[in-house]
Amino acid sequence: MLDLERLRSLLRVATSFIHSRWWLRFSDRRRLEAWQARQLTRFLRETAPQAPRLSAFRGQPLERWPGMDKALLMNEFSACNSQNIDLQAALDVALQAEHSRDFSPQLGELTVGLSSGTSGHRGVFLVGREERERWAGTLLARTLPTRLLGHLLPWRPPLRIAFFLRANSRLYTTLSSRRIDFAFHDLLLGLDAALGALEQQQPHVLVAPATVLRALADAHQAGRLRIAPAHLVSVAEVLEEEDAQRIEHAFGHRPAQIYQASEGFLGYSCEHGNLHLNETHLLIEPEWLDQEQRRFQPLITDFSRTTQIIVRYRLNDILQLAPTPCPCGRAERTLAAIEGRADEIFWLPALDGSGLRPLYPDLLRRAIATAQANLEEWRLRQEGMDWHLQVKAVEPGKADTALRQALAAFFQQQQVQPATLHTTDWIPDEPGAKRRRLLLQRRPEGAPCTY
Repeated sequence: MLDLERLRSLLRVATSFIHSRWWLRFSDRRRLEAWQARQLTRFLRETAPQAPRLSAFRGQPLERWPGMDKALLMNEFSACNSQNIDLQAALDVALQAEHSRDFSPQLGELTVGLSSGTSGHRGVFLVGREERERWAGTLLARTLPTRLLGHLLPWRPPLRIAFFLRANSRLYTTLSSRRIDFAFHDLLLGLDAALGALEQQQPHVLVAPATVLRALADAHQAGRLRIAPAHLVSVAEVLEEEDAQRIEHAFGHRPAQIYQASEGFLGYSCEHGNLHLNETHLLIEPEWLDQEQRRFQPLITDFSRTTQIIVRYRLNDILQLAPTPCPCGRAERTLAAIEGRADEIFWLPALDGSGLRPLYPDLLRRAIATAQANLEEWRLRQEGMDWHLQVKAVEPGKADTALRQALAAFFQQQQVQPATLHTTDWIPDEPGAKRRRLLLQRRPEGAPCTY
């Protein structure tokens, strides 16, 4: 019976892989939107109303369905999933796994996960068995380069994947099979603990947050790590250009990206290295943040989910559309960047008195990156008109001068009143923590916000 179930599971993964890789590839935006409309109609009629909070909206057009965010999802957890799972029951399983570092326990056949809580509030997510298998197939289909497909054939050596994250999950280990040698490395144990196992496995694919990929690249350059991965994937953090170049220099490949959150599989890099929204499985409504309609916060409706129902879910992320279509020809929208989160937008009073002006994360990162300060690490926090900058630099005195000059020029360029800058020494993050370069703690008082 177990062998039969395992075979069924592998067939579902394989079917999802084939469907996502070769069938769900649209070059015509109208055909993609027609596909979305059909899936959305079915989802809103059959699946979404299984969540008690949404049952009254069956048959209504999407714009009449209520929105949601992480706070609402947690406050009304049992009413937002189709299995009537209580938040405390889910939390008990997730926290037990977190403390024991054994991530195999489930809630029946449901996988329970705990988000990293980058926004300050940890979220819980539920995934059913068949959802998990579809996700595994879709993820492989969207991220595995053609040159590595041969390793999935039974007469070839298995595909070796090394995966670094703060927590493991059955969502990820579903990938493990006779054709895929999947190795999880717990970031809480530190990188040094993984180097020997990495060299022994010799992974074809290396998946990790950007800061971890950079640290592994540094270890490789220093001769402490001898691996030659054929494919690199950045997850869980914003991939900054400086890090991407450093990783590429060490391993000879530019890292691709997976845009994944507890709310779903949101985006992936194509063969040209550009990041696309996963619009064959999601409907994304942009809430525009600028007049040019390039930056937006997304409202997500995931019509592939059946357990935790995601309808018009407002993500806290800031996405920036690419100005030109991707040469790969995909109809799914292309992103220029995942800039960060809404609480990484800084605000300063405009010189013309029109109110607080937003300073977007990519602009702030660029101002600091181009300061010629030779920084190894930095973190910036806003409290009103005070900006607190932690730095780790080769020459701290020169770095301080260069940063002050660069930010003064930045304030002038953005036509905003200058903030008062306070610089302090770098304080390292806890092991396994996500990197957060920017954090808005308090806006300047007494002026309205204007986009």
